[in-house]
Amino acid sequence: MSSVHDVTDANTWGPGIDEAVNAISRGGLVVLPTDTVYGIGADAFDADAVAALLAAKGRGRQMPPPVLVPDVRTLDGLATDVSDAARALVEAFWPGGFTIILRAQPSLQWDLGETHGTVALRMPDHEAALALLRRTGPLAVSSANRTGQDAAREAADAVEQLGDAVGCYLDGGTAPGGVASTIVDATGEHLRVVREGAVSLEQLREVAAVLGADEEPGEVPAG
Repeated sequence: MSSVHDVTDANTWGPGIDEAVNAISRGGLVVLPTDTVYGIGADAFDADAVAALLAAKGRGRQMPPPVLVPDVRTLDGLATDVSDAARALVEAFWPGGFTIILRAQPSLQWDLGETHGTVALRMPDHEAALALLRRTGPLAVSSANRTGQDAAREAADAVEQLGDAVGCYLDGGTAPGGVASTIVDATGEHLRVVREGAVSLEQLREVAAVLGADEEPGEVPAG
């Protein structure tokens, strides 16, 4: 049976965060508010929980979820070969609607799906989400909706779509962003936008040389 907890007030969200932490520790799924849209989360290091997350969304292993982290310092524990330009983007846009794809640390014991040795990382700019992440550690989190349907901006939208597949719902009110995060691939020779969202290409280029999805090297001056 699913439970829904109000986490709009830090003074009263303790029981809700506790229940979410317990659900994650048992290998369950949690819906949490973020600064973009609501997310469905699982322990990133529990392969069965990640598989359950993908199943709840109706998604296969070929579309692995990104990982939300509580702190910029988590970056080097999860990723390797982080360039100065990639690090500059992280420092500029975390916490916020910015996801970066990096080479995963090869020693990590996790199975997020068909990642080809990479991991997509984001630090959300939402206090309730960060309060949860500080206690659980990195969570595999995808948008809280069935694949092909609209991402949830209200907890009730997520409940309607995901139902009892999720054990605990954290209701933080209307998601303030409503726009998915911008994704940059930093695993190649050049930084490249995979999806433009909350952070514009122009904002990215104020920090580093980033290629648009259809641009070729040489078209963008160094940032």
